[in-house]
Amino acid sequence: MKLWLEIHLIVPETPFSLGTMSNQTLVTKFVLQGFSEHPEHRALLFSCFLSLCSVALTGNTLIILAIALNSGLHTPMYFFLFNLATMDIICASSVMPKALEGLVLEENSISYGGCMAQLYFLTWAASSELLLLTVMAYDRYAAICHPLHYSTAMSKAFCGTLAAGVWALCAFNMAVRAGLMLRLDFCGPDVITHFFCEVPPLLLRSCSSTYVNSIMIVLADAFYGILNFLMTIVSYGFIISSILKMWTAEGKRKAFSTCSSHLIVVGMYYTAVFYTYISPVSSYSAEKSKLAGVLYTMLSPTLNPLIYTLRNAEVKAALRKLFPFFRN
Repeated sequence: MKLWLEIHLIVPETPFSLGTMSNQTLVTKFVLQGFSEHPEHRALLFSCFLSLCSVALTGNTLIILAIALNSGLHTPMYFFLFNLATMDIICASSVMPKALEGLVLEENSISYGGCMAQLYFLTWAASSELLLLTVMAYDRYAAICHPLHYSTAMSKAFCGTLAAGVWALCAFNMAVRAGLMLRLDFCGPDVITHFFCEVPPLLLRSCSSTYVNSIMIVLADAFYGILNFLMTIVSYGFIISSILKMWTAEGKRKAFSTCSSHLIVVGMYYTAVFYTYISPVSSYSAEKSKLAGVLYTMLSPTLNPLIYTLRNAEVKAALRKLFPFFRN
């Protein structure tokens, strides 16, 4: 998931010729570089990543169970949180197994088909999360700015349509981008300078023209990264304005508490994305891209359930009902 400035990195200055391709062997598998340039840190990184993986999968699974099995949490806000937790599980499970394998094995290879599958599910989940965060911001806007019409505006049918639209739109977008990726030929070297299959490093290994792929990246990322961020900011602008107009301090406190967890997640996610990808082209590096990958594929799925449970009394109460060990 790269933003528009990276187009300069992935569009070749000159197209590859058929003569060039005939002298090269097409790649049928890739080698994920991972963190092999830091062998002295392998044990520490493995412990950290395994811990993040365990917390992410366990925490998001608990949130899904708590919401699904507690009728008191069958509201629009928790319905969208259920979807967010599902996306986090897909995001983490598509990356973490190969990342952990790469910290154990000397060479971490992945088949061509496996690479394309990993790319599809990771980008599907990550782009869906960006779009869902915008939908969740709208939900908070409707709840706080139009409380009398909230139950009508955010009906079960409408919420279901929104969630299905998020999943379907991002799946279709990734199907198109995957199709464009599958048409490319990849020639040596077969090393991807990342710990998972990511679009820009893959395009740099292509011996076909990547111009159409680059245009699609610009269009998709302008929508998912920039437009969604602006819509979220606008929603919270209206929310903050409405809260400040409330008469009582108690009313302001309750209003802020209903959207504070979501606002923290939005801030954390977009900070990681913009810090890494909205920067001068000359400053791009594989190390920076790996850091970003850790932030949005491992750290974010790990922190999301912690933020939503530690700051939400209703979720904590639901977990205590389902799992007695949470009562202590």
